[in-house]
Amino acid sequence: MAPTLILFAAMFVTATHCLSVRHSWKLQYASSAMRATSLASPLRLSMSSDSSFRDDLRNVAIIAHVDHGKTTLVDSMIRQSGAFRSNQEIASMDSNDQERERGITILAKNAAIMYNGTKINLVDTPGHADFGGEVERIMNMVDGVLLVVDSVDGPKPQTRFVLKKALERGIRAIVVVNKIDRPQARPDFVVDRVFDLFAELNADDAQMDFQVVYASGLQGVAGREPDRLCTDLCDLFDEILKLPKAPVDPAKPLQLLVANVDYDDFKGKLGIGRVVNGELRAGDDVLYGVPNEEGAFKRGRVGEVFVFNNVGREKVARAFAGDIVTVSGIADLAIGDTVMSRDAPTPLPPIRVEEPTVRMAVSVNKSPLAGREGKLLQSRVIRDRLFKELERNVALRVYETEASDTYEICGRGQLHLTVLIENMRREGFELMLGPPSVIERTLDGVRCEPFEAVDVTVPTDFASAVVDILNRRRGEMVAMGPAEGADGQTLLRFLVPTRGMIGVRSALLTATRGTMVLDTVHDSYRAAVGGIQQREKGSLLAFEEGAANAYGIAGAQERGRLFIQPKDDVYRDMIVGVHQRPGDLVVNVCKTKQLTNMRAAGSDDNVKLTPPLELNLDVAVEYIAEDELVEVTPSKVRMLKHPQHKDWARRRREL
Repeated sequence: MAPTLILFAAMFVTATHCLSVRHSWKLQYASSAMRATSLASPLRLSMSSDSSFRDDLRNVAIIAHVDHGKTTLVDSMIRQSGAFRSNQEIASMDSNDQERERGITILAKNAAIMYNGTKINLVDTPGHADFGGEVERIMNMVDGVLLVVDSVDGPKPQTRFVLKKALERGIRAIVVVNKIDRPQARPDFVVDRVFDLFAELNADDAQMDFQVVYASGLQGVAGREPDRLCTDLCDLFDEILKLPKAPVDPAKPLQLLVANVDYDDFKGKLGIGRVVNGELRAGDDVLYGVPNEEGAFKRGRVGEVFVFNNVGREKVARAFAGDIVTVSGIADLAIGDTVMSRDAPTPLPPIRVEEPTVRMAVSVNKSPLAGREGKLLQSRVIRDRLFKELERNVALRVYETEASDTYEICGRGQLHLTVLIENMRREGFELMLGPPSVIERTLDGVRCEPFEAVDVTVPTDFASAVVDILNRRRGEMVAMGPAEGADGQTLLRFLVPTRGMIGVRSALLTATRGTMVLDTVHDSYRAAVGGIQQREKGSLLAFEEGAANAYGIAGAQERGRLFIQPKDDVYRDMIVGVHQRPGDLVVNVCKTKQLTNMRAAGSDDNVKLTPPLELNLDVAVEYIAEDELVEVTPSKVRMLKHPQHKDWARRRREL
């Protein structure tokens, strides 16, 4: 008995010593990691023969079609993270002014929450097709995605686009059927459609075996069954922890891929990206740049290092592989750059995004009312602002033209460009915009233009009107049938040239009395089609410069609908309304009533004016034709004929 007890005691002491050594190693590594990532629990590593994984970290992106509720879901996840009081106001992820006004996400944003000792880095991405470049570059920072799908609409065109980008990088997804509390919810149908979409995009076996979570982002509830939801989002958090862990290789030197840039008034330019390998410390001397033929990289020094903590940032001394960080101190850091160790510089492949499809001319404001409102007028200032935008807008292109005061901007769509112009307008710029046009390519000797996949859900009574409009814009019908789950609705699918989609939204809204739902995404380049009539009606042009008055407007509104109201300043050849017939018509909205001593019955009747049409930047860019321009000032958006429109019209008649 005694020898047995002695042997058992010796084994216990040996095992306790091994555990204490292993535990002390873990704590030593975890103590530095906790300072870097603000974790509440020690860092746990699952070591393998060739690499290791961060047990304490998950990097996840939220992807979805526009208006499927992903930002609302992220806000609920942050609220339930336990870092805020129940009555505390939390800043929404959509903090940009235009995001709140338009109700969409424009810029990708980072947040971080803690759940059961694991830090979850969340990246909220845009859902609109025009901002697909934000999604493409964010995929370099994450190991898993939450694919949010509406419980009624199911997968939409942009759902296919964002999911394709994730699957191409081998990223696994959790499908979140959101808005499950809607009365028309059809979760089984939506899940089947998502499964079909995965199969169409050639997902591998591991990606096809996705987990489904049913949720209501607005109410902050989720569950694994549509009819058995928990009172919180714990089921969703539990599934996130099952996503692939962040892979790290301790033997490799520092590699940080910059996926986004920001600017701080005090710290200067900031680079946001993921530490792929190695360790990043404040004050380190590093090399940075992209792979090139010369092989020369720039030298720099890391100023400060920040990690994301809830909806803000937290300063740390160091960060490890897998962390999504913000670094300062490198003034000319750009998206796609790799921050590397000086001892063993190994750049990562730069970020690639799809090429732009739409372009627009931007020039100095030359209208008679130029310079009255804006402070930023010169071509040099406009040029500097446009090229500065390239530092953070990876899908944008800016080119100089033969005219010294005109620049060409190219983007993924009309909305992509108008958001930039709207930001500049609010900053105090005055600009003149040309009509948007598509970027053509020559493929195998054939002139090609971009086409868009278009889904239109419309009441059956208006389906024929939609078909007629899209056919006249050279659209090709792909499918037509009843919209599943929506009584009295018809789903139309078209392939339409991108230039045919410019200005079509307003025409469809008018034809369907505002009842249609339009979804578009870039499809491919195809052989260019013939001419497309962009607009059926002409414009009403101002006869002279001056201030519009009620008497002149009353006479002009008999010829069409107007964009102006009394006391608005106008000038010659300014577009003041829509003519009710084809062709332009000049009207005098500054005409005043002649004052005489003669009186007649009815001569002093009150003037009745029709409310003017809404005119904003998006409406104006959609409306203008090839010989028209848009004037943009900090408080006004006006349209006018090009100064050479009469010469162009005469040349067309001569031909």
